[in-house]
Amino acid sequence: MYFPRNFLWGGATAANQCEGAYLEDGKGLSIQDVLPKGFKIITEEPTPDNLKLKGIDYYHRYKEDIKLFAGMGFKVYRFSIAWSRIFPTGEEAQPNEAGLKFYDDVIDECHKYGIEPLITISHYETPLALARKYNGWSNRIMIDLYLKYCQVLFERYKGKVKYWITFNEINSILHQPFVSGAILTPKAQLSNQQLYQAIHYELVASAKAVQLAHSIDPEYKVGSMILAVTIYPLTPNPDDIIEVMELDNEVYLFSDVQALGAYPYYAKRVFEEKGVQLEISDEDREALTHTVDFVSFSYYSSNCAAADHSLGEPTGSNMVPTLKRNPYSKVSEWGWQIDPKGLRYTLNRLYSRYHKPLFIAENGLGANDTLVPDGHGSFTVEDDYRIRYMNDHLVQVSEALHDGVDVMGYTSWGCIDLISCSTAEIKKRYGMIYVDLNSDGSGTLERYKKKSYEWYRRVIESNGESLEPDPDKPIVL
Repeated sequence: MYFPRNFLWGGATAANQCEGAYLEDGKGLSIQDVLPKGFKIITEEPTPDNLKLKGIDYYHRYKEDIKLFAGMGFKVYRFSIAWSRIFPTGEEAQPNEAGLKFYDDVIDECHKYGIEPLITISHYETPLALARKYNGWSNRIMIDLYLKYCQVLFERYKGKVKYWITFNEINSILHQPFVSGAILTPKAQLSNQQLYQAIHYELVASAKAVQLAHSIDPEYKVGSMILAVTIYPLTPNPDDIIEVMELDNEVYLFSDVQALGAYPYYAKRVFEEKGVQLEISDEDREALTHTVDFVSFSYYSSNCAAADHSLGEPTGSNMVPTLKRNPYSKVSEWGWQIDPKGLRYTLNRLYSRYHKPLFIAENGLGANDTLVPDGHGSFTVEDDYRIRYMNDHLVQVSEALHDGVDVMGYTSWGCIDLISCSTAEIKKRYGMIYVDLNSDGSGTLERYKKKSYEWYRRVIESNGESLEPDPDKPIVL
């Protein structure tokens, strides 16, 4: 196995899925607080009796959790800041000091163990007031409000934080305009013109955030992030090849702008066919030239696509329902296709396109774990399936590094069990740390190390040397 000595091993969480304390210490409501059952928006004010608002109580237990991360040897911890903890409505003249103090403490706790913070500035957590007043990112005013928020973070954490991500999975706005863009207009009623204008505002805001960060601290490294929807043609039919090319361009439009500094050549035809005429100023075009320092992405699975949507077996994806199942891939308990080699393929494609360092910001296996006695008076989870998944994906990261791809690091998604963003449940667990919490809200919130905890500790300690390269061989701890 080959990993550079400075490879950033770690894990990732999001504030809205772990913190809880949804109105403590001056925090305002976020868009997540009206999604108590998942992606369906409620119209009444939220009440504190649902799982998403409680999280896993990380707000009060972060010291315990970060100590557990340190026990695995994390070099980096990717987490998000809840925008509405800093600006409760998004429009206050001054930031909420209690919110900033909380993240001061989280960052200090990371440094206590030699863990580098990687902060996502906006991770599906726009203040709800901005959705209600401005319809979220459909309004240009959001650029300035976002930059005001960014400036507070960049100035407050200068010298303490090096790595930033502007928007989590920015291309997900195509599929979830409220979750990703705080746009209250129902998706079925949202025109392409409105959607792509909102996308443009986010892209301008991201570029201006890069410019602002570098002006405050030239040492800052600011990255973009896309949801890497890795797609293969279902057949060699040229129509399927073109179908995949067009689906790829839907994703790459975002990263092309952020990494290359302008709208790509194919955007003209995309906009024409969708009836979009962007309102784009000379100032916007200049702003977009401020490109990111690295490109990060989430990767969980791959899919297939066919020009004839009646062909193939549907994946059941809640993002792109027309995608098809690959008959050569195994499938997870939740129907997601397991394709480790797709990660190597994706890394190579992104690097050949951008020639910028890449960061795997999310990867992991969601499963219905069972807590069992560990034989030493405590409990654990025998999650060999998660170990196998992570092992095989990390082997392919090593292969990509051998290919010459510049990979900065890897943060496993949900390194501790989290509340699901899409369903607001906890039964689909990703962590190497089990949280005693059930989807009905019962449980002690105690933390237990799964079998994968010790496995990942050994991987990090050996800098990947302990990985099993043969996918057919059992992994022995």
